[in-house]
Amino acid sequence: MFGQLQSSGPGPLQVHLVTPIKVILAATDFTPRSRAVAGRAAALARLHKARLVIVTAIEARPRTVKRLRIGKLVDQTAHAHEAFRRLRESLSDIDLHFEIAHGPPWQSIPQLARQFDADLIVLGLHKPRRMLETMRMTTLERITQGAECPVLIAHDPEIRPYRKVLGAVTFAPASARALQVASDLAPGANFQAIHALRLPLGATMPARDLMKSAEMTEAEMLRQSFMAIKGLPENLALPEIVAGGVHEVLQFRISEYQPDLVVIGSHSGRDPKTLGNYARDLMRAPPCDMLVGKPS
Repeated sequence: MFGQLQSSGPGPLQVHLVTPIKVILAATDFTPRSRAVAGRAAALARLHKARLVIVTAIEARPRTVKRLRIGKLVDQTAHAHEAFRRLRESLSDIDLHFEIAHGPPWQSIPQLARQFDADLIVLGLHKPRRMLETMRMTTLERITQGAECPVLIAHDPEIRPYRKVLGAVTFAPASARALQVASDLAPGANFQAIHALRLPLGATMPARDLMKSAEMTEAEMLRQSFMAIKGLPENLALPEIVAGGVHEVLQFRISEYQPDLVVIGSHSGRDPKTLGNYARDLMRAPPCDMLVGKPS
């Protein structure tokens, strides 16, 4: 069945919830870059017995549209209703609701998520951009920044249970929240986490000196406090602390570990409402499905 998780283990998946997932909002434009959204969202809704709200955004500016534009808007609306009709036939066992959002998606989708009290937003890949546009935030990034709940970017069209999860952690609350949600999305998965330790600019030191450095001591203390947070995955290995930049450290572990879900907190600076630069970079070319946690 469309959107059915195919278990690769000997028994049924067991879900141990930290915060019950009752409503999932999935935003799709029904294009190939969103092909994994409905399937993954439906599978998770079925797993958690949650309500699934499918949203498609049609941006219109009534005061400025001409007759040709109005005709295009009618065509888009009719196409959306037909796509939803097909989804409803495939997902008859799910509590399914359909919404057409009018206006900029980066505004309307977070608003609808708040309206439906969504516990998770599922998005597809962003639209490829021209070089001159890469400095601006993508719609995907703006939706994620404006959302109050975690955001899952569905990348893999093959809908199967997550078995290998890699967390890029800063030991901040958003990282803990991301792993807590991931433990609900990936019951039975193997969890690993890594922390990129930033050294002073230009600093280099032998490995034995690094282990005794003030930076490592502070990171180990933060890790100890982090691991005491309730609701982290039960089988989460002690996060590895590796000196280096976030990009190089995580890319090496991704290549080595081959996760099917990467987990990251939404911010890397002081402002929890701002999407961190590394989260933005990773979202533009995710190596697999990606979960962006938000501070609770």
